Amino acid sequence: VTTLSLTFKGIKCSGSISELSDPLCCPGRSRGAIISQYYNRTMQLRRRRQSRPSIKDFSRSARPSIRGYGMEADEADGEDTEVSKRERLVNNLQNLSVTDRIRMLRAMPLSVAEKNELRQSWYSWLSFLHSLQLWQMPLKRVSGRFGTGVLSYFIFLKTLLYFNLFLFLVTGAFLVLPQAVHPPMLPAERRPFSGLELLTGAGCFSDSVMYYGYYSNDTLHKSCKDDGAVQNDSVSNSTGHDCVSKRLSYKMSLAYFFTIGMAFFITCIILVYSMSKSFGQSFRIDKSHSILAMKAFCSWDFKVIKKTSVKLMSENICTQLKELLAEVNHKRVKNTVGQKLCRLMVHGLAWTICIVSTAACVTGIYFFSDYMHQDPLLNEASLLALPVLVSLINLLLPGLFNLAAWMEDYESPSVRTYVAISRNLMLKVSVLGVLCYHWLGRVACWESFVGQELYRFLLMDFIFTLLDTLFGEFLWGLFSEKVLRRRRKPAFDIARNVLELIYGQTLAWLGVLFTPLLPAVQILKLLLLFYIKMSSVMMNCQAPRKPYRVSQMTTIFITLLCFPSFLGASVCVTYTMWSIKPSVSCGPFRGLQTMFQAGKLWVQEMEKHDPKLSVVARAHSYLVEHPLFLFVGAGIFLIVIYFYSQVVDGQRKIISLLQEQIENEGEDKKFLITKLQSIHEQKRTPARRLTSQVGL
Repeated sequence: VTTLSLTFKGIKCSGSISELSDPLCCPGRSRGAIISQYYNRTMQLRRRRQSRPSIKDFSRSARPSIRGYGMEADEADGEDTEVSKRERLVNNLQNLSVTDRIRMLRAMPLSVAEKNELRQSWYSWLSFLHSLQLWQMPLKRVSGRFGTGVLSYFIFLKTLLYFNLFLFLVTGAFLVLPQAVHPPMLPAERRPFSGLELLTGAGCFSDSVMYYGYYSNDTLHKSCKDDGAVQNDSVSNSTGHDCVSKRLSYKMSLAYFFTIGMAFFITCIILVYSMSKSFGQSFRIDKSHSILAMKAFCSWDFKVIKKTSVKLMSENICTQLKELLAEVNHKRVKNTVGQKLCRLMVHGLAWTICIVSTAACVTGIYFFSDYMHQDPLLNEASLLALPVLVSLINLLLPGLFNLAAWMEDYESPSVRTYVAISRNLMLKVSVLGVLCYHWLGRVACWESFVGQELYRFLLMDFIFTLLDTLFGEFLWGLFSEKVLRRRRKPAFDIARNVLELIYGQTLAWLGVLFTPLLPAVQILKLLLLFYIKMSSVMMNCQAPRKPYRVSQMTTIFITLLCFPSFLGASVCVTYTMWSIKPSVSCGPFRGLQTMFQAGKLWVQEMEKHDPKLSVVARAHSYLVEHPLFLFVGAGIFLIVIYFYSQVVDGQRKIISLLQEQIENEGEDKKFLITKLQSIHEQKRTPARRLTSQVGL
């Protein structure tokens, strides 16, 4: 056995390598003392980092100083076991940066086995944190096989899931739960459950927290003290008992108004922030050549050791390299004037076909909806006729749009995707506009009716999406492979599937006012849709024939979600709350001229009881009652987004000029070097001749 000897702080130690690697071989240095000491050092390092510049600002030779911190005696942690010390040290190491963590581990006078154990501890913690990220491994598989285009669809679906989860938590905590705890008086004869309610949303669901009409306009109380006795009044009228607990009352009309308003306001802020952040990430100023070099030489993670992870990473890098190479090798074909005119005529014909077909379908929906609302003798099952018609149009008409795109024969796959998104968006917006016009003010309790309609549309959209996945992807793939003898499978239609997501999310935002539990239905739909689409893509679809990088695709999706979708839904909900009279027989706003009047009466009541709150009344009058504030706020948001995009565009132009300048300087250097070499050769030639003559 190889033996070594060393001196550690004046104490000489000798023995085998395995023995010397154990800190216990040197007297006065127990494992517990070392762990306790470095626990304190990591704590102080974390505190210093809050007031010191980033470690990235220092040179590579710099490392966190471990001198001057003072040695902690074993008695300081005498009450703690060595296991607890180790756990706290691991916790502190996890909170450090990667660079500080590695340097601190290297500096510890512990054995290799001890360091590996500590490293495995925080690696296991990081693995646990990564496992908490939703759908991490499936997204990596999609990115490796199909590229960033298909990946952007699933990332967008994940984003919508978070938005609906936020809406569900807000409406559930402030609307559904209080009303479920204190239910209103219901009629004695309730409709039994027949199973059809799962499709229509009507029947016994009408008398539940699912819809607007179930919510009361009463004030909910926790308890009421009257003459020394405790009385549990769950529901009381607005002119109810005078008691101490009135301060703990919960007015449903106010809760409904402010919950919906604040939910939309916070969603707007999150959307605008996400859109600005996405602008900065997608419109980056880097050329494909430089990204290609970075991806080829700097993209591999050497910490990956599992076979499945190595395979996923290699597939991912390979697909990204294909996309970058396709972008680098893309050459624009210069067409003649006749060819440009011919292509312009084809584009005009294609857009005419799309616009005319959309107008015809929207007109048919308008008259069919009018007929359905005029016939009061229709049964409950017939309520599905209009949602089925709309979903069928949304399923079939994009096929005509794809045929028009085939006629146009776009060279760039990304341009073809953007054109398909524009045409599908035109269809969805037109259909939703006609439906919103027909929904308002049709029946007595029209709010619950609109909520039921939106539930049916959302459910039918999901069912037809499943049918399209089954027949359009699975069965068509089998037919193409078995009958047509084609080896290639169909490609995943990104534009149509993304617009289906935006359409469904618009329905959810429109319906949250009339159906507070509609975000829960949308969450269930998105969860099922993710796994169904993921399985269908992996089994039935194939990567695009022409790889292309869609660095701006996510930004476009967020922009479409913000402006046509969320803005349109916000305008409809705001118009409903500010201008349309609520139903007299149901809902928390019965007896009021508008839903907005609930907030106005509350502010007036506050000002009446306490004149000092007149400032709140004036603020409410200027900020909420006048729509000018909403338009000014929306204008400020748009200006900020425009300014941010212009700044990014300016930076892109400046860096493009700097890159061009660097290329020119490189060419100048090559030219000067060539000139110097030629001059040097010219000077050497006479010298050679002279030497040869002297030799002769």
